[in-house]
Amino acid sequence: MDATHTPDTDRRPVVVRLNAETCAMTDEERAILASVDAHVVEIEGADEEEAIEASRECDALMVVSAYVRARHIEAMRRCRMISRLGTGVDKIDIEAATRRGIVVTNLPGFCTDEVADHTLALLLTVARQLDVFRAAMRQGRVPSPPPEVRRLSTRTVGLIGLGRIGRAVTTRARGFGMRVVAFDPGVTPPEAAAAGAELADFDRVLSEADYLCLFCPLTSDTRQLLTATEFRRMKPSAVLVNTGRGELVNEEDLAAALREGVIRAAAIDVYAGIDVFVAGGFATDHPFFGLENIVMTPHVSAYSQESLVEQKIDGAQAVVDVLSGRWPEHPVNPSVQPWFPVVRPD
Repeated sequence: MDATHTPDTDRRPVVVRLNAETCAMTDEERAILASVDAHVVEIEGADEEEAIEASRECDALMVVSAYVRARHIEAMRRCRMISRLGTGVDKIDIEAATRRGIVVTNLPGFCTDEVADHTLALLLTVARQLDVFRAAMRQGRVPSPPPEVRRLSTRTVGLIGLGRIGRAVTTRARGFGMRVVAFDPGVTPPEAAAAGAELADFDRVLSEADYLCLFCPLTSDTRQLLTATEFRRMKPSAVLVNTGRGELVNEEDLAAALREGVIRAAAIDVYAGIDVFVAGGFATDHPFFGLENIVMTPHVSAYSQESLVEQKIDGAQAVVDVLSGRWPEHPVNPSVQPWFPVVRPD
């Protein structure tokens, strides 16, 4: 046993559930944790010191949207696992957890359909100029068809990332007769072709896309992947659709590109500079709010009644698996050497 960890005693396992206000626990979630007689501590944890203090003696930490930085991980003396109730793990210091022998899990498929559907909804809103036509209807104005409205089957969707969501978007886009080109270093041309997409390099996807969609994970290499330089490589008629991570884009450069007509429009659900989950509502002084050629939704692409249920159930089940000594279904750091006994699959 690692000397940095406190040995187990005859005690109930303690599970700390962060973001319990913005994403409340469900009875199903509690029932699953009750199967290991867990003592559950529900807190929001918006203040890092509060979250650290509450989880010093926890056996498992469950997190929806809070940051779990290295100092938090180092402060936990008994923690066996961190269960991320979502897909992205960019807010968790995976390296620190791995050094400490803590298993980190996520839910890579819980909202694939929802995000793909929302991506197409944003794309179609811009493609069919729904905001323009809706305003004309409510004002009783005779519509003047914008020149930007083009037949979808003549358009190309460019994807940065061809994982679960990228492939689901490909299926939907192909249903409208659209061509799909994709950049993903981890995918082979036959794999892309099987998904219905044509694999291309990054610059080619930028230059050919009429609708550029972002689905790559947020890492040190992809943070601010799109800046003024990349926007200038895109078509002036192109539209950026981002349901991935806000930090993939330099938002000041995007606002300037939209304002100056470098690209035609954007449709965004995720943000680096707007915290849509702040208690009491968020400020609307971000440069995006002053632009007419941007469609915005408040980080809701993962939502559906079904996905929210699966999120809570599967996230809690991962905790139960690890606390019961079983290897979880979706480890983010599979090479970790746990400091506690756990049975890996053969």
